[in-house]
Amino acid sequence: MQNKLPIGILGATGMVGQRYIQLLEDHPWFEITWLAASDRSSGKPYGEACKWRLDSHLPERIAKMIVSPADPTGAPKIIFSSIDAPIARDLEPKFAAAGCAVLSNSSAFRMTPNVPLVIPEVNADHLHLIEEQPSRKESGGFIVTNPNCSTIGLVMGLKPLEERFGIEKIFVSTMQAVSGAGYPGVASMDILDNVVPYIGSEEEKMEAETLKLLGHLDGHAVTPLNAGITAHCNRVPVVDGHTECVSIKLAKPATREEILAAWDEYNPLAGMNLPFAPKQPVQFTDLPDRPQPRLDRNRERGMAVTVGRLRPCSLLDWKFVLLSHNTVRGAAGATILNAELLQNLGKLEPAAVAGARA
Repeated sequence: MQNKLPIGILGATGMVGQRYIQLLEDHPWFEITWLAASDRSSGKPYGEACKWRLDSHLPERIAKMIVSPADPTGAPKIIFSSIDAPIARDLEPKFAAAGCAVLSNSSAFRMTPNVPLVIPEVNADHLHLIEEQPSRKESGGFIVTNPNCSTIGLVMGLKPLEERFGIEKIFVSTMQAVSGAGYPGVASMDILDNVVPYIGSEEEKMEAETLKLLGHLDGHAVTPLNAGITAHCNRVPVVDGHTECVSIKLAKPATREEILAAWDEYNPLAGMNLPFAPKQPVQFTDLPDRPQPRLDRNRERGMAVTVGRLRPCSLLDWKFVLLSHNTVRGAAGATILNAELLQNLGKLEPAAVAGARA
């Protein structure tokens, strides 16, 4: 692309907002031109408003950028949103009504029937739901969401198996990194030397989102996958990387070799040349003590899911361990990849033009 598309970030000072900035610094398609955050940050240079927490430098151009009010007036027509759900319920529809394509990491609209909940390698066809949104017809704007950080890794591991063999039951127990709680996250006295076996609403999100993502677009709505699922979610003293222990019952028998082939051969985005798409989305390791967060979370720049320890399950059929980078693949990187897919499908620039006319 000769001319980069201007994008804005809602919730720019938060941890996911910072990750957007880090990942987009040299993006070949998108350029950050607008940052917005809470009233206490508005009007300040970003470098003053934000306490930078990532292990890379804050780009000087971004540090000097003045933080804008969280209002669509003057905002670019492509918005990456990482604001809390109660705020998102009010703000994101306003941006969509103003003609913006809102790519959201928030949970506010994930289960709304006419809002796509999308992992590009899993259910790109669900993007058709944007055409069901009133704002799309009126101004060109729309909302697209990516799933919860723990759900993304799980579903990427399940989709190749569901497609080939069908899935009837899913059991998952997570060990989730503290960065998933944002900053400052979990108090040190609560998480050090400890495991916290509760993350508010996390289990409900995993169960509902998984079935929607693995469901089928049926005309104007998604019919969820007809499978049983239960989730146990735990916070552990790891900085980045969600580890999940999974057991599944398949609809038809599969050998170990067939399961490994399903993971190895699954790459529906091949040939689309999306900058953030991993070359191999699901990567198997046969080492007996892997995957591990420190060693495997950054595969394919944090965009791949690593699976390991595949073995028969005496209760269901098969069990395995998977790992994904929760703030890259599970948050900012997921939003960016959704935007790349939309651009590839010609859904971003038409929205921007329609929004400009409105």
